[in-house]
Amino acid sequence: MSDINSIIDSILNFSGTGNTDTRSPPAGASAASGDDTTPQTAVSSPSASSVATTADTGAFPAPSLFATQSGDFGIGYDFNYGARITLPEGRWHVSLTDLDRNVCLYASETGACTVLGAKKYYIRTRLEVRSLDTDTVHFIHDYDCRDRNVAILLPGGTLGDAIGWFSYAVKFQQKHQCHLTVAMNPDACKLFAGQYPGVRCCTFAEYEEIKHLSYATYHIGLFFQDESHDWQPSDFRLVGLHRTAACILDVDATEVPPRMVSWPEEKRPIEGPYVVIATQASSQCKYWNNPYGWSNVIRHLNTLGYEVVCIDKSPVAGHRNHWNFIPHGTRDETGDRPLSERAHWLRHAAFFIGLSSGLSWLAWAARTPVVLISGFTHPSNEFETPYRVFNPHVCNSCWHDVRTPFEHGNMLFCPRHANTSRHFECTRLITAEHVISYCNALHQELQPGSSPEG
Repeated sequence: MSDINSIIDSILNFSGTGNTDTRSPPAGASAASGDDTTPQTAVSSPSASSVATTADTGAFPAPSLFATQSGDFGIGYDFNYGARITLPEGRWHVSLTDLDRNVCLYASETGACTVLGAKKYYIRTRLEVRSLDTDTVHFIHDYDCRDRNVAILLPGGTLGDAIGWFSYAVKFQQKHQCHLTVAMNPDACKLFAGQYPGVRCCTFAEYEEIKHLSYATYHIGLFFQDESHDWQPSDFRLVGLHRTAACILDVDATEVPPRMVSWPEEKRPIEGPYVVIATQASSQCKYWNNPYGWSNVIRHLNTLGYEVVCIDKSPVAGHRNHWNFIPHGTRDETGDRPLSERAHWLRHAAFFIGLSSGLSWLAWAARTPVVLISGFTHPSNEFETPYRVFNPHVCNSCWHDVRTPFEHGNMLFCPRHANTSRHFECTRLITAEHVISYCNALHQELQPGSSPEG
């Protein structure tokens, strides 16, 4: 930040007690901390009540207080927060085994307690309990969720995460033939409801009413500090934002755009050819910070005969003395509108230009060609598009750097060059000509014998 900006910032935010930002990071950030990760493969506790506190990550609902499945001899079990076994009074030997890898995850002698597996992602696990008094196996169960209730939790209010992850939840249902409930934010529920047989969409509040019925539950998230890999078998910064769900659920990682609810109006929103853009984001490092970029691209699209439509939620967004306005020369279709309506605009567009943010994922799901501009993420982070705009000649990809975890509460996050002349150079030095070259390529593809429409 320059000296003059620092002065302006101090004036705008003066409170008489110092300039302290006391806001908490969003719920998704607290979940991503992986606050209950431990180097153990399983832990035992004297009562099941301890599960409620260990499960309270801030973004995920706690699992059912008690094991939801009943075995012989008063033994309870489930897979709702990793493998879980509750034991009555007695002397027991308990083991957890990864059946696919033939690896013993946990083996110990214990009394009446709850044994809780540390690994929360999908593992086909064998649970075995042997009585030390009689030296006989009293309980053995191999994971099998076929025709059973399974829940997959997608945290937070972010749009892109839910769209990127949902198809992998569907793959899990198709692979295991379970009765799947996907709990997520209300807007995402409306977008996916009724699109896949065997998959129910619900909010977290609705999930609370039925969680006692679940045989297994899986938590999909971005776990920034999961050094023990208890929540994710592979760091999401290595495999990509959406493919981390495939790793957690152990399904095919091939990306597939999810089906979405259609807008009831089938007619094109406007008659002429148009291009949709989205320029706002949740953090400044996600913006296209070239001050002339959008205006130059919009003028060029106009010369090609396209009207440019902006479908951001807000026409203005920012933080303190940093504010971002939608570009001049666009048709303003911003507002708090249903996602299915925005998808309707996207389906009929020639193509979409956006950032590493939710509306780019919505355009991908709508099967609209996407020109995606991002520098703080590497292209491996998002869905595949032949029109990915990325400048490798400047600082880039800090999102993937484990030495500088993303700070959700820091709107001006730029971990390597904050307050220097190189601040946000990852997108500031992406040229309009680079973006225009992809626009021209798409325009040419749409020319032969047809008008540019989706």
